[in-house]
Amino acid sequence: MTYTNDPRAVVLVHDQDPTLARRDIGTLDAELRTRGFQLEVHSFDHSPDVPPPPLSHAQLMVVMGSPDAAYDDTLTWLAPEIVYLQDAIDAQVPILGVCFGGQLLARVLGGSVRKSEHPEYGFVDIDTSDPELIGPGPWMEFHGDTFTAPPQATVIARNEAAQQAFVCGPHLGLQFHPEIDLDTYDAWAAAWDRDGVEHAVDTREIRRAIAEAEAAARSRCSALLDAFLARSSAVPR
Repeated sequence: MTYTNDPRAVVLVHDQDPTLARRDIGTLDAELRTRGFQLEVHSFDHSPDVPPPPLSHAQLMVVMGSPDAAYDDTLTWLAPEIVYLQDAIDAQVPILGVCFGGQLLARVLGGSVRKSEHPEYGFVDIDTSDPELIGPGPWMEFHGDTFTAPPQATVIARNEAAQQAFVCGPHLGLQFHPEIDLDTYDAWAAAWDRDGVEHAVDTREIRRAIAEAEAAARSRCSALLDAFLARSSAVPR
């Protein structure tokens, strides 16, 4: 699928290091560019004094993951980002939320986010009621929090641990990371080393699994993105 007229995608990233934050876009970077999108990447946390991109000509917003919690209102940058997402919703800009981004989208639309009783790490299969949009995976999970979709949304994927995907109008919220590749994971690891974060899972084994599955994961991400773009453009606004 190819888009014309230089469509713009606003991508929100989250890390105090702009270089690491940019790498967190993962395979979605190339996938969006291949479809003709110009990416406008912004971070409310590492660039709080820089105005976010105007939404007037945006065809899409993508909200990426974060090590922070979407319910942590002590984060000084979170409130402005919430306002920006609400502005995008009001402007009928389709939003794709990934992990933290899916949690924040759920919160802004009237759902909730909380610490999960069943954190997920590694590739996981899911149950889907809409396999043309969200396949069964396996998808990369790396989260200690979880969302409850807003009342007006439709949950289209789940497993025993959590709701995994919901649609609400043109918007799609995901709990998993379709964008995963080795460079993305290594960016996460660099941030963990910097911040002294330790995980109670075998992060080296997860990296090995990503290396083995990188091509298949890229293909699943591509199919998901095409289906999302087709659905979001068809939803009445």
